[in-house]
Amino acid sequence: MHNLQVRRHYAALKGFYLFAFLGTGSIIPLLSMYLTKEQHVSGSQVGLIMSLGPIVMIFFQPFWGMLSDYTQKTKSLLAVCTSITGIIGLGYIAFDGFPLFILIAACFAAFQSTIIPLSDSISLRYTQETNGNYGGIRLFGSLGFGIAVFAMGQVTNQLYPIHVIFIFGCAFLCIAAILASQMPGQQKTKTKVNIRKGFRELISNKTFLIFMIITFTTFAPNLANNTYFSLFLDKSGASLSAIGILFFIGVISEIPFMRFAQTFIDKMGLLNVIMLSGGVSLFRWALYFTAPSLWIIYATVFLQGVAIGLFIPAALQYVKKITPSHVEATALTMYAAIGNGFGNWFCTFTGGYIFDYVSIFAVYLLFGILSIAGFGLTLYLMKAEKNKNTLHQPAVTFKP
Repeated sequence: MHNLQVRRHYAALKGFYLFAFLGTGSIIPLLSMYLTKEQHVSGSQVGLIMSLGPIVMIFFQPFWGMLSDYTQKTKSLLAVCTSITGIIGLGYIAFDGFPLFILIAACFAAFQSTIIPLSDSISLRYTQETNGNYGGIRLFGSLGFGIAVFAMGQVTNQLYPIHVIFIFGCAFLCIAAILASQMPGQQKTKTKVNIRKGFRELISNKTFLIFMIITFTTFAPNLANNTYFSLFLDKSGASLSAIGILFFIGVISEIPFMRFAQTFIDKMGLLNVIMLSGGVSLFRWALYFTAPSLWIIYATVFLQGVAIGLFIPAALQYVKKITPSHVEATALTMYAAIGNGFGNWFCTFTGGYIFDYVSIFAVYLLFGILSIAGFGLTLYLMKAEKNKNTLHQPAVTFKP
């Protein structure tokens, strides 16, 4: 019975990632096209709407994490917020006008910001309890997103109007919410978590703060690349169909590396895997800065899988390792807020100015400079890890 229960829990976790990313992958990549083609929103207005997500996440992801740690009802919170995200997405069909779209985008991002960090918190805890493989679960997210981007592109191009992306997205997210309710629960602690004390504990953790900078400099450029990769490919001479195929290959290439990430971690260690991921990212950005031939881009697109597929499992496990268990959800949501939120926004926003005033290739110079900083800080942590006394010295001292 125990083994059957474990299998059911793993099926729920895998199914959640698959359908949650099917939902967000149906909506987010084609949202800007829907706003311009069907709602006739201006380019600057589209830019403002699309930039709201990372900004909102900066504030809401830590909030959801602290609420999760305080209530100790992570899976219930995840299920409710996931279903609300899908329902809010339907607002793009139900309402018209730029002010309402701004409101919808902000609300959508606020609730969507729970999906990745809270599901990661549940998955990490359960895989450690059952000696499982987190990467083997998380890869279903990449699979779902890749399928959604490819399928929605075909569906809206040949069969249905583009607004069906919100209907599909809502349906997938509601299925994910049902699966979230079937996830393994968490054992409640006897004492309530002190949110203020837990937050202070995190921001006084020197290792945690340094790793947040590594996340900003190493992971955020990979996320921002999703915005500029199509422009880079277009400037390099790729056709529209080729751009779609390369995007799909890049996302799908993450799957095998996530699947075997734990093998790399067991053999090399967490920080070594993070350094490998950062080194691959640095090589990729340096290559793109040189304006390579199209065949070189085709041959190296799988590097996205190495960079992201290895970084995500290793980084999440490292955050869990260096932070106390009673503030785990808060730590993971702060990690997501730095990478998915502030870092993504900074790289996208700054990259836009560089693209306008210099070139698309110079955007990758920015990404490369950031990656060099992240690589150096990872080396610092690797050296500092040998001296636990140095690692445990607080960066900030708070008086009771």
